[in-house]
Amino acid sequence: MAERHAELTLMLRALRLPTMAANYADLATKATKAGLTHEAYLYEVVHSEQIQRDENRIARLLHRSESPLEKTFRTLKLDLFPPMIRQQVERLRTGAFLSDAVNIVAVGKPGVGKSHLLAALGYELVLAGHSIYWTSTASLVQKLLAAKRDLRLPQFIEQLDRFELLILDDIGYVQYDRDEMEVFFTLLASRYERLSLAISTNLMFSDWTRIFKNPMTTLAAIDRVVHHSVILDLMMMDSHRAMEAAGQQRKEVTASDLPVPNGPAAS
Repeated sequence: MAERHAELTLMLRALRLPTMAANYADLATKATKAGLTHEAYLYEVVHSEQIQRDENRIARLLHRSESPLEKTFRTLKLDLFPPMIRQQVERLRTGAFLSDAVNIVAVGKPGVGKSHLLAALGYELVLAGHSIYWTSTASLVQKLLAAKRDLRLPQFIEQLDRFELLILDDIGYVQYDRDEMEVFFTLLASRYERLSLAISTNLMFSDWTRIFKNPMTTLAAIDRVVHHSVILDLMMMDSHRAMEAAGQQRKEVTASDLPVPNGPAAS
């Protein structure tokens, strides 16, 4: 019996079924006690393997995403966002937009939660089994430039095609020179109507000339991003950080107005 167990374990591992190899004996004991049929036992063994594989895949996707894992919907104060934005976000959380290569553009002033919102959405999509990649736009542009210098730009962009959603954080903070603008535009054009982009920016579309300099290039870039897109307009929101700071200041002022209790008389 022991030899058979050892041989079975080796065969399962050879077949790349490590969870089944680790669990089949314990599950067999439980199946006997529960009076399960052979088919029910087989289901439990295979199910354990499937669960572990799914967990391993999600862990790999999270690692590859390079997403800030502290920025999730659990840590996002979604109730501070306007009702329409919350409705849009609920639809996006299903991930259905990915199959249609729809883009997302979160536009708003600094501090309103654009980056947190997109990172939380990316995290949710990874948990659902989708491949995403989060990056600051400045960092990605430098990688694109390096790939162009090495004559590997098409190959690098092809590597980015592995991700169903590419999240570009803070494109409005980058002032591109000609080479940077060209490689960034190449990326936008390469994903057009094929794969989704999510962009956070503090610039209205009319101000995108700061990024692309040339008016015609700016129009072409906006057209490729906006043609199939969901716009999360956060421009009317106030900065969460500013509101928190103001609230803290009010608390400190109120506390300073309280009378100081008299201490015990000195002896």
